[in-house]
Amino acid sequence: MRNQLFRSFRSILIPVLLLCCLWSGKAAAQRTPFTVSSTCLNDTAFFQITTPAGIDSVKWFFGDPASGEKDSSVNIRAYHIYPSIGTYTDTLIAWRKGIKDTTIQAITIVTPVFFDLGPQDTTLCEGGTIILSAPVIPGAAYLWQDSSTSSSILVDTSATYKVKINGCPNPDSVNVFYTPIPVINLGKDLILCSGEHIALDATAQNCTYQWNTGNTEPTQDVTTSGTYHVDVFPKGCAPVSDDINISFTGSPYPFSLGPDTLLCPGESIRVAPSIPEATKWEWSNGATTPAVTINYTTNLWALVEINHTCSVVDTVFINYNHLKKLNLGNDTTICKGNFLVLTADFGNGVYRWQDSSDQATYYVTKPGYYYVHAQIGRCESSDSIAVRFEDTLRVNLGPDTLLCKNEVYQLRATGALGGTYKWQDSTSTPMYTVTQPGLYAIVAYNSCGKTADSIVVKYHDCACQVYFPTAFTPNGDGRNDYFRPIYRCPIYDFVLSIYNRWGERVFYTTDPQIGWTGRINGKTADVATYVWIVDYKEVETRLPVHKTGAVTLLY
Repeated sequence: MRNQLFRSFRSILIPVLLLCCLWSGKAAAQRTPFTVSSTCLNDTAFFQITTPAGIDSVKWFFGDPASGEKDSSVNIRAYHIYPSIGTYTDTLIAWRKGIKDTTIQAITIVTPVFFDLGPQDTTLCEGGTIILSAPVIPGAAYLWQDSSTSSSILVDTSATYKVKINGCPNPDSVNVFYTPIPVINLGKDLILCSGEHIALDATAQNCTYQWNTGNTEPTQDVTTSGTYHVDVFPKGCAPVSDDINISFTGSPYPFSLGPDTLLCPGESIRVAPSIPEATKWEWSNGATTPAVTINYTTNLWALVEINHTCSVVDTVFINYNHLKKLNLGNDTTICKGNFLVLTADFGNGVYRWQDSSDQATYYVTKPGYYYVHAQIGRCESSDSIAVRFEDTLRVNLGPDTLLCKNEVYQLRATGALGGTYKWQDSTSTPMYTVTQPGLYAIVAYNSCGKTADSIVVKYHDCACQVYFPTAFTPNGDGRNDYFRPIYRCPIYDFVLSIYNRWGERVFYTTDPQIGWTGRINGKTADVATYVWIVDYKEVETRLPVHKTGAVTLLY
């Protein structure tokens, strides 16, 4: 009974295990799918993994042992050339974090089918179609350039037509072009005045011509009376034709629309020939008035009837200078030390910059306002640009500083004018007030980049304090006429510097007994607030002291 139960259990368990194994194998095969670029004999077949993410290394086996060492590869994107037709078993082993995954795929190498698809260049008439066909091979897969998969294709658009059979490209292709159906109109019959001449124009795309005069050009000059007939042969289309009767009578009549004209952008021209004997006007733009205004490029002709007897005709070419208006670009800022090239780009013209230089390009090496005027014939254009410079960032907080207890210290981000700032506590002002010891750091940004600096501030008990007044009045009344330190103990290595609001040093001394009198270069300084910086050492402690502050000058 136990054996019977074991056999029954085994008969159930084995199919289940096989099913699990088959399912696991299928999942593994789908984990690293790959594609093959070509299954053609003696063609390079590139193997590409569909989802290579996470793969550490691979090993390919191409199922072609006769190729020796070329039968395998460790490249993610591998390739192989199969020298014989048949079915090959390709194996891909991929490792992800040390876990091996195997994918097996069979490919069938076939002999390419070469055939003549048709004439290399084919021209059809507008709206026409043809069918291009590849050899019909049972079971073969076809792929045309437009992704259609039939053995033939309907040609109805201009394109290069080509096909692959079983993934193998056919080296032959067909370029298909279309000719528009031409509309030929030589115009109505004409009676011209003696001495006139007119050019009949039958020009159309992709055509040949045959006039009854024997001329094979698209245009025919007419100076004698007669019937003029033209046959036009569009490539790929049925021929079309037209004719016109032209006769000459009356006396010659001088008539001219004037010389060809070149206009500047935005201009227009009024064409108004003076012909007192004119009895009828016809212009190429459809107008029937004695004058027309033109603001576009055209070959303008006029047919004018003289005294109800005969007509005269003339043509004038009106063209535009298509050069664009000058554009130096928007106002800009560049980093100090760099330069900017301004290009007028107005063609072969005459240039004049703000400093009278006459080149088409200008090199900007300093900030300022730049202007250029350019002229070609009657056409003129001008533009200007303002260029500002930003200093390359070199932010500097100064040396590490030792302060006296309860002293307030101002950190200033010198060398970073025009930038944005971020201190260690995310404060974004250019100055920072220090009231306690610590490490203080700043990052400054502008268009030239970013820079950073830091400073260590320490406090100690000062045996000797040096004080400075917050204001003084150098008006000669004997009270507060000097700005200088107040101290009660010996100091040495004393340096005092005073700066105005623009950062210019206006006073400097190394003697604590010499004070600022409120004069700059011998002249009375303006009423304003000035920044002072002092460094010194105490004789008793020999420690360096660095202080900054502000003083207001009053009168």
